[in-house]
Amino acid sequence: MKILVTGAKGFVGKNLIWELRNRSCEEIYSFDTDSSEADLDTYARECEFVFHLAGVNRPDNEKEFMEGNFGFTSVLLDKLKKYGNKAPILITSSIQAELDNPYGKSKKAGEDLLLSYEAETGARSIIYRLPNVFGKWCRPNYNSGVATFCNNIANNLEIKVNDPTVMMRLVYIDDVVEEFVAALHAHENRMGQFCMIPTEHTVTLGKIVELLYSFKESRNMLSIPDMSNAFEKKLYSTYLSYLPSDGFAYSLNMQTDQRGSFTEFIRTVDRGQISINVSKPNITKGRHWHHSKNEKFLVVKGKGCIRFRQLDSDEIIEYHVSGEQLMVVDIPTGYTHDITNEGTEDMVTVMWANEMFDATRPDTYYMEV
Repeated sequence: MKILVTGAKGFVGKNLIWELRNRSCEEIYSFDTDSSEADLDTYARECEFVFHLAGVNRPDNEKEFMEGNFGFTSVLLDKLKKYGNKAPILITSSIQAELDNPYGKSKKAGEDLLLSYEAETGARSIIYRLPNVFGKWCRPNYNSGVATFCNNIANNLEIKVNDPTVMMRLVYIDDVVEEFVAALHAHENRMGQFCMIPTEHTVTLGKIVELLYSFKESRNMLSIPDMSNAFEKKLYSTYLSYLPSDGFAYSLNMQTDQRGSFTEFIRTVDRGQISINVSKPNITKGRHWHHSKNEKFLVVKGKGCIRFRQLDSDEIIEYHVSGEQLMVVDIPTGYTHDITNEGTEDMVTVMWANEMFDATRPDTYYMEV
């Protein structure tokens, strides 16, 4: 299918085009402010579906709202009529089309124009009244408070929150793109004249800011957000996309001695803790047991032996492990255990514990295996 995307270099257009390419759509006509009228003529003649995403959000002059959101829509529809092209047209409007402000009026005018065009030509119209859209590649300090806050907090810039109790209606860019692809195949979610993104999030501005600052602090705390919360998961992905190019990496606190090192990697309240243990050749670590704490050991480099003994037993259980054949070993409660590097190089073990380490209640008791 030959697909025309207006506003191709904008936030939604860029995300949509990359996903269309992922789905092997090769004939995409990208139209933006640097395209020519001749380009538009060619695209309007040949396209088989139109994603009309171009629009004006924050002009220098209010009259540009109508010129950009109504005027260009009129130009596009005239081009399609000129070539007798009845390709379906998806247009992005706004929930502000219901409001009496210059932006809302211009969006409503664009909607009405498209509906009249549909009645006149029979071409299928697909109108989405979008709330605030957030996600990667959204331009900060333009039309998205979420993008601005993500950018400023990630880059140590000041933010201003006038009213933290303001309730935001938000849709995530990946959900928008998924819905638009469904509409491409005539499976849009309709509610009367208009279409909707089925997954929408409602959250206060203050909560968004609170979450963003917690994401920033998570590096120091070695924590990760609650990935079971759909909005928090999406907002975290968005936040990371605004990190400065020299800010992707951060160092961990390595506890080192002559035996090797031990480094905490991730600490979570509900999913436990992940650490990286490095053991020098012939070194044995552990020699302790736990009442309730349990662990999983995964040797990813080198080779070694993990040994267990139940406290009231003389029987020793051994597992020989190696980075050449990955194997997870569960460390049960009530068994003293240790791990020995049997190789000639450093042995690296990924260790998971079911709870974060608490120095006041370590639940760790020394005993030789």
